[in-house]
Order: sequence, then C-alpha cells, then structure tokens
Amino acid sequence: MTIDLDVQRASGGVEDIPGDSCFQRWVEAVLHDNSHTILTIRVVDCAESAELNLRFRSREGPTNVLSFAADVPAEVDLPLLGDIVICAPLVVEEAAAQGKNPQAHWAHLVIHGVLHLLGFDHGSEADARQMESREIALLASLGFSDPYQSLQA
Repeated sequence: MTIDLDVQRASGGVEDIPGDSCFQRWVEAVLHDNSHTILTIRVVDCAESAELNLRFRSREGPTNVLSFAADVPAEVDLPLLGDIVICAPLVVEEAAAQGKNPQAHWAHLVIHGVLHLLGFDHGSEADARQMESREIALLASLGFSDPYQSLQA
C-alpha cells in the first residue's frame, strides 16, 4: 500500500493541528487495502471554509469538513482519490463544545472525509447508519471512542 498524502496548512491562529504522521495514520486506517492512492488534506480557516461551502454546496458559513472526489478521465492512469478540506477553528470549537478529545475529533473528520471520497454518504438514514458504523469501527481500531455516543446523551 502506498498513500501519497499532501497535507496543506492554510489556517492561521490554530496551534494544535496534528502532524503529518497523524493524518497519514488516519488515512491509512481507511485505505488499508488500496494499492496506491493520492490525496490532499487542506487545513483551512473559517473564511476559506465558508467560501468553499458556499461555492460548492450553496450553504452559508464554514463547515468542519468538505470532500472533493477526483474526477479523473478513465484514460488517465492516475490513482487520485481527491481532496479533503478541514476547518481547523471549527474542529477545535466543536471538540470543546462536545467534550471530545481534540485528536479524536480530528481523526473522525479525516475518516469521515475519506469515506466520502470512497462513495459513502449519509443522505438517508440507512446510509448514515452504514457510514457511522464504519467510522466507529475505524476510530476504535485507532484507540478512539465512539464519536456519536456523546451526541446521543
């Protein structure tokens, strides 16, 4: 397995952004059976997240994670999976508000974003259950607790 991961940090003011090795480990947890994959994780501020959210989803304001699957023509032999954009200030804010370990929340959003790139969705209740159970299992394999448990309390 080879994962070429490009981590871009474009968010000022947030100090506790995980290191590349953490991002790599979280991506590998999801893509463990892929032979070669290329993807980018871009860590942004609220302004860039809001701009992308409006432009690509027609929704106002920043969001914690966005996934952009690659649209590579079939004749191009490139194992490009896509891009994930994570809003650092929201990750920190949400973790604090929900009483979550910040590292666990970062891991959850990376896993969530990669699953979207693989075609998982949460548009229906059945799809959401499938995606969430996958997230819970992957996070458990990394030593993190169920991210949805605290939301149900």
